[in-house]
Amino acid sequence: MTIDTVTYLADFRRKLELPAIVDVHTHFMPDQVMRKVWAYFDTAGPLTGRPWPITYRDDEQVRLKTLRDFGVQAFTSLVYPHKPNMGEWLNEWTAEFAARTPDCLHTATFYPEPDAPRYVADAIERGARIFKVHIQVGAFSPLDPLLDPVWAILADTGVPVLIHCGSGPAPGEFTGPAPIAELLRRFPTLRLIIAHMGTPEYREFLDLAERYPQLYLDTTMVWTDFSEAGAPFPTDQRDRLPAFGHRILFGSDFPNIPYPYAEAVAALERLDLGPDWLRKVCHDNAVHLFDLDAS
Repeated sequence: MTIDTVTYLADFRRKLELPAIVDVHTHFMPDQVMRKVWAYFDTAGPLTGRPWPITYRDDEQVRLKTLRDFGVQAFTSLVYPHKPNMGEWLNEWTAEFAARTPDCLHTATFYPEPDAPRYVADAIERGARIFKVHIQVGAFSPLDPLLDPVWAILADTGVPVLIHCGSGPAPGEFTGPAPIAELLRRFPTLRLIIAHMGTPEYREFLDLAERYPQLYLDTTMVWTDFSEAGAPFPTDQRDRLPAFGHRILFGSDFPNIPYPYAEAVAALERLDLGPDWLRKVCHDNAVHLFDLDAS
C-alpha cells in the first residue's frame, strides 16, 4: 500500500468507531534472539522459501512506539524455544518485558522437557495471559508425552495458547491438523488460537473450530497479497467466515512482516464482511477473551 499506515489505520478506526486495535500476534524477544530471527529471514531459509524483507527492523523502543502510533491498544511478545532449556529463560524475559510494558499481554512459552510443567505453572502464577508454541520451528509433536501435564494445566486454567501448527510456509514433521485434532480430543477444553488461520490447511482448521467452541483462529498474514501469492485462502471457504466472527482474532506478525502493517488490515476490509465482523475481529473478540478494558 502506498497510503501512510498511521493515517490509514486512524481512518479505519474512525469508520468503525473502534477505540483501538488489539493485535494478538506480535513478536518482542530478547535482542540477540530477535536478531537471529531476522538473520534467518534474510537468508530466505527453508522455513520461508522466498525473500522476506523485515519491514519494521528497528530497536525495541522504536517498535513499541510504532505499534502505539498505529492505534494498537494491546499486543503480545510471542517467543518460542527451538531446543531444551530455553523456554524458562524466555519466560523470565517476557515477564520482565510485560512488567515494563503494561500494554503487552504477559506472554510465555514452553518446550517438551521434564521441567515444563513446573515453569508453565510458575509463569501462570506470575500472570502469564497467553502462551506461544511453534510446532514448525520447535520441531516437536504437540502429542509428546512430556507435554501432557502442561496441556492439562492449560486446560484447567483456561489460559489461551497461540499455536503455529499449520504446514505453512513450509511443512514440518509434526505440522498439520491431525495432531491438533488428537490433542483436542484428549483436552477438549483447551483454548487454542490457531496462528495464520492454519495456513495452508484452512478448511481443516475451520472444521476443527466447528467441533470445538473453545478454538480460535488468528488472521496473521492471511488474505494479504504476499500470502495469497503462496497459499491463497480457498474462495469456497469464505462463506464460512461470518459464522466464526466471534472467534477470529486479528494478528499481524509485527515486526517480521514483508509489507506495511496497514496491509494486514486492508486485507480484512477487502473480504467485505461488514463493519460488525471487522469490529469483532480487530478488537471486541480479544477484549472479551483477555478481559481487557474496552475503552
